Amino acid sequence: MFHQIWAALLYLYGILLNSIYQCPELSQLTTQEMDGKEFPEPHLGQWHFIAGAAPTKEELATFDPVDNIVFNMAAGSAPTQLQLRATIRTKTGSCVPREWIYHLTEGSTDLRTEGRPDMKTELFSSSCPGGIMLKETGQGYQRFLFYNRSPYPPEKCVEEFQSLTSCLDSKAFLLTPRKQEACKQSSD
Repeated sequence: MFHQIWAALLYLYGILLNSIYQCPELSQLTTQEMDGKEFPEPHLGQWHFIAGAAPTKEELATFDPVDNIVFNMAAGSAPTQLQLRATIRTKTGSCVPREWIYHLTEGSTDLRTEGRPDMKTELFSSSCPGGIMLKETGQGYQRFLFYNRSPYPPEKCVEEFQSLTSCLDSKAFLLTPRKQEACKQSSD
């Protein structure tokens, strides 16, 4: 009998704690930005990959060999497309170029990656100046990615990202070292 009462009290205590401490709500970007510029215009240009978080290390494994990544987001050849070019500097010093085409979702800031119908990318605002957070979901994975206009945002920005994603059940965290010079973007 005592064990049942104790279990019930612990259960109620857990519910109370959960209701008091909830994760902050993510603020998804809207198609009409506050400065009057419509999405994606304010998000075009250069971005630096700073950190990633996921429920497991395996969901971040693709970033393990990376020292730094610089992305350039540009308007695509069609109004509903965005072209993303990246230069990846590996920890061994190699430069690896990559390209993706994102398709904009009607009336939303959600992005779909061409050639990867299972992948969905959602964009969220960040309290960090010049920062943005992405949530990528696909077949068997979910990860949060933090980008900034600067390669070295304030340390509190990274701490806030890690705290928020930890609250959202991301147990694995990866911070890019950014110890080497970024690779040059090709100018096609």
